Amino acid sequence: MMTIMTSCRTNGVGWSRCLLLLQCLCLSLIVSNAVADTYPRQPGIDALNYIFRLTLSDDTDEIEGEATIDLRFIRNDLADLTLDLASASGGKGMRVSEVLSGGASLRFTHESDRLRIVLNSPAKAGERRQFVVRYRGIPASGLRILKNKFGERCFFSENWPNNARQWLPMIDHPYDKAMSEFVITAPAKYQVVANGLLQEETDLGDGRRLTRWKHSVPIASWLNAVGVAQFAVHHAGPVKGVELQTWVYHQERDAGIAYFETTSRQAMEFFSDYVGPYSYEKLANVEAAGFGGGTEHASAIFYGENSIITRPGTGLIAHEIAHQWFGDAVTEKDWDDVWLSEGFATYFTLLFTEHYQGRDAFVEGLKRSRDSIFTMEKKNPGLAVIHNNLADMKLVLNQLIYQKGSWTLHMLRSLVGNDKFQAGIRDYYRRYRDINASTDDFRQVMEENSGRELSWFFEQWLKRAGSPVIEGGWRYNPATKRIEIELTQMQPGDPYRLPLEVGIKIDNTAAIKIEKIEITQRQQRFEIALDKEPSSVALDPNTLALMEARFINR
Repeated sequence: MMTIMTSCRTNGVGWSRCLLLLQCLCLSLIVSNAVADTYPRQPGIDALNYIFRLTLSDDTDEIEGEATIDLRFIRNDLADLTLDLASASGGKGMRVSEVLSGGASLRFTHESDRLRIVLNSPAKAGERRQFVVRYRGIPASGLRILKNKFGERCFFSENWPNNARQWLPMIDHPYDKAMSEFVITAPAKYQVVANGLLQEETDLGDGRRLTRWKHSVPIASWLNAVGVAQFAVHHAGPVKGVELQTWVYHQERDAGIAYFETTSRQAMEFFSDYVGPYSYEKLANVEAAGFGGGTEHASAIFYGENSIITRPGTGLIAHEIAHQWFGDAVTEKDWDDVWLSEGFATYFTLLFTEHYQGRDAFVEGLKRSRDSIFTMEKKNPGLAVIHNNLADMKLVLNQLIYQKGSWTLHMLRSLVGNDKFQAGIRDYYRRYRDINASTDDFRQVMEENSGRELSWFFEQWLKRAGSPVIEGGWRYNPATKRIEIELTQMQPGDPYRLPLEVGIKIDNTAAIKIEKIEITQRQQRFEIALDKEPSSVALDPNTLALMEARFINR
């Protein structure tokens, strides 16, 4: 996902263009000393389903809402529970008028963006209760009410990362996934798109239309989406048994349909075959105002109105669709592990490129990604992929999460082999589909499928700041008929454990002889037997290792 407006989330408006946008935005981030994800979890309750009934108007930006929250209690004797909902301040925010359960009014307090509800009787483990929250207000964010590029009024949700609470009462954190339903009443000139399947469209006879969408698969809070605009809607037919839809402004009907069709089908086919079945009832590509890049809402992807149609879209579309598997279906338990979403979507976009455009295009993408990593690390020398500073939600994302997270998967694929890597990915998706996972969960799955201990690998590439810097050279000794290689790790801190390939060319032919070494010390010397002096020797000829290398013929 990529939204230049307030967050940075995908492979933007084409692969190379996205890297530039990410670099411009993310290099401004400052490393925080805050502790890890500090969201106040409630282990005593589990949200099962939300029904959001919302009334939108052209006369005012105020929304009227009624939310029905279906909860299961996990522990005995709970006396209260808390939902996230923005408090009223400065003319914006939500004002709660009533909270009900079983038809009875409940006491509540609403302050500091938290709605605390006092139960009318202590809950018991295993018990389910429904709560109705009635409220109204002008969203400060979360639901954007604005004019699109054609000057037409529209409404688009923008919940990333924790802005769902700005207009929806819920548990606004990825750890508690739930099903959801949107019932939107709006002027009849609008079409409404949301997660899941369309259940109802009813003209109310007063110039308004009621539209109901139901999403029957649990998702994280920020993946809930609503788009309300004057759309052209195209039903493109099924792909892998899933309905494919396009929702674009009516002025861009033909261009919008053409923009999404081919890449969407290819991405659905490739990711379904490589990873596993798509998890949701439909896939809608939606043109949206107020965004840059894309946002991977479950089953309803939003693409910025200025990021599509006139610019290349293959990388952007593939990235957002990859998120339907990673980030949406398999969701990180904590914000600290957001690389499980963005690093995966970035690498699987590269795998998509490799599949449809070939190895050379894949490697070019890797090299651009590698350059951006080194730039980021030089400007932020203390920053790692898992950086444990997510008490400040402005620092959820940085370029390392996308690019170094992606490169970590690339090196893991090289380390364990293509077949075991894919088997591990498929197993990981099967186990954690529609629930949450951590980095340790992923590591354990990959260890089981590869038969290798991988703690060292995940520690050095995800939790350590910086990347290896290798200096050295080679010479051929005709007396011993050996290539002599000397390498030094120049980066600060302990040496990396770095498996490497050495590519050897003889007589300037195209053929390359590959030898494998592993550098684990600050300085190491290697010898490779060869009957004839090579014309060249190169480190990492297949672009498998994340390192800065200066390697010469001595």
